[in-house]
Amino acid sequence: MSRAQILALAFGVAGFGALVAATVSNEWKVTTRASSVITATWVYQGLWMNCAGNALGTFHCRPHFTIFKVEGYIQACRGLMIAAVSLGFFGSIFALFGMKCTKVGGSDKAKAKIACLAGIVFILSGLCSMTGCSLYANKITTEFFDPLFVEQKYELGAALFIGWAGASLCIIGGVIFCFSISDNNKTPRMGYAYNGTTSVMSSRTKYHGREDFKTTNPPKQFDKNAYV
Repeated sequence: MSRAQILALAFGVAGFGALVAATVSNEWKVTTRASSVITATWVYQGLWMNCAGNALGTFHCRPHFTIFKVEGYIQACRGLMIAAVSLGFFGSIFALFGMKCTKVGGSDKAKAKIACLAGIVFILSGLCSMTGCSLYANKITTEFFDPLFVEQKYELGAALFIGWAGASLCIIGGVIFCFSISDNNKTPRMGYAYNGTTSVMSSRTKYHGREDFKTTNPPKQFDKNAYV
């Protein structure tokens, strides 16, 4: 059992869970605290819903009813995050087949190839998530620091940081999986040749058989003239 593969699987599965949480979260961007102090209301926007809440703890969310009115960068981030989650799912499946401790996947060479494939898929998943979160964050920061932008300004939401963390975990897990191929080549399975079992009774039987063979030889016949 390879500790590196177990560590890589832990990183990959944790990153996949973070990507799912970031994708379904509604806190991709939130209203700035400077404007929310006066009105005591907060607005959260995600890839799928827009939510509003107040200081009393009441929230109301409504989904994006049509994709044709959604801005282009949101649609791009949707596609990237869906691709990241899908790749993370398949990467987890490939990782289970490519680990040494599982009985599926074939020989050591086949498992090494599957583990490398899982690492590549995890890396692609992390890159998709990193790109989507960075694209969304770039749009928020550009509007925030634009002096000519007069509409509501937003800050980075918690979902972006969760997405970046999940992407980093997936990339780290994928790199470890790719480097685990050299570990598989250095520590192949040991093959033992079966030479048969030799018990103590069989050895004793052989030894006593030799003695019996010596004692069962017929005695030499001497002529009576030999005693003269």
